[in-house]
Amino acid sequence: MLMMGSQTISRRGVLQVGASSVLGLSLSDLLRQRAEGSSPGTAKSVVLLWLWGGPSQLDTFDPKPNAPLEFRGPFGTIPTKIPGVRFCELFPQIAAVSDKLAVIRSLNTTSNDHGIAGTIGLTGSGAGGKGLDGQPLPGAPRPATGSVVARVLTATGARKASKEQLPPFLVVGGKLHQGKKPIIGEGGGPLGNTYDPFRLEYDPIHGTKVPALQLETDLTPDRLGDRQALMKSLDVAERNVDRARQTTGALDQYRSQAFAMLTSSKAREMFDLEREPVKLRDEYGRTRFGQSCVLARRLVEHGVPFVQVNWSDHVEAEEDAGDGGWDHHYRNFQIMQDRHAIWLDRTVSAFLRDLEIRGLLKTTLVLAVGEFGRTPKINDKAGREHHPNCYSALAFGGGVIGGRVIGESDSKAEQPRENPLTPADVCATVHHAVGITSDVSNSLGVSTGGKLIEGLF
Repeated sequence: MLMMGSQTISRRGVLQVGASSVLGLSLSDLLRQRAEGSSPGTAKSVVLLWLWGGPSQLDTFDPKPNAPLEFRGPFGTIPTKIPGVRFCELFPQIAAVSDKLAVIRSLNTTSNDHGIAGTIGLTGSGAGGKGLDGQPLPGAPRPATGSVVARVLTATGARKASKEQLPPFLVVGGKLHQGKKPIIGEGGGPLGNTYDPFRLEYDPIHGTKVPALQLETDLTPDRLGDRQALMKSLDVAERNVDRARQTTGALDQYRSQAFAMLTSSKAREMFDLEREPVKLRDEYGRTRFGQSCVLARRLVEHGVPFVQVNWSDHVEAEEDAGDGGWDHHYRNFQIMQDRHAIWLDRTVSAFLRDLEIRGLLKTTLVLAVGEFGRTPKINDKAGREHHPNCYSALAFGGGVIGGRVIGESDSKAEQPRENPLTPADVCATVHHAVGITSDVSNSLGVSTGGKLIEGLF
């Protein structure tokens, strides 16, 4: 079901003007590459499953069963379909499809602050990032990887234009925070706010929300069947849109697209998860994250180049005034066993199977990763602290070769033992997957200096 928020449509501001001549030349180069068939990527869409808060590598996909108890924790390990590779026992469903995915075990980043590490993870660079102290790092914020993909694939004509076309970069989830402070790096940065993500939110009770279109407060999901009430609200919204155009001379492109979609019954249907089989929705899990991934799959089916699904808006758990993030300084093992591992295991495995059944796996790159990992040594509160030195990620689809491990950590997952990789490398790999060469990203001014992760494709 589709739910729209309260009051009237708000404005995001005047769009930034035009692209530079360098940008135009770069996109011309990319168009020529596509025409010549030399573009390296096979992925048409990317889905980033952003595990905000930092999951423990030892309690997920890089367990250390031979480490001392104060490092390895209480959970056992299980075999996977990758010879000699074991996962934490809490992930049997992902282990069962591990022949179709790759595990990266040697990621490391440069900050143990959620805000800065989040900026690095989303953009490949810490420039302009802000930690809890509120002091920005030197440099201007870089564009989110989703913004780069949206900009290039839109400009190259890789998407067929239509009235009901969705924006090229969608985030399912609210804005990312730590300690009630929003982080830097979720938007278009130097590419302009045209390439900020268009945001959807999934609520397990009310369904899909479109925050950018704020209509009458009494327009609940139940009333969407009341055509007269819906049309009345849309009429009010349309008048507000006209006033916004007269006042500013421009209306945010994404909001214009969203309004057009909401006036089309066919377009609105894509947000309505009630159209999905009950069994399939159950397989994904009736959690916010699970159903957000169902929505992500529907968006991919409708040609969206980049979808980001936020596990949570805040890093903290519900008990810590958060909304279920992975920042488990205490009760890590209880939360993992009762909630997080069950939800992640169910949803990721269902997502992979669903994409494969629908013929979308080869053209959809999926990454599941957080901003850092957790300390190998367990603290005195049955939790783990922030650990930027070594953490893990999953990758599947979009040409990824399944059944392999990329990189290796040491005996306690404290440091990479071989093939250390960074978030900048992840960003460069996404560029490669969708056909953005290093020459193009350099001339666009969006390169983070990362390298393609060898052996992934």
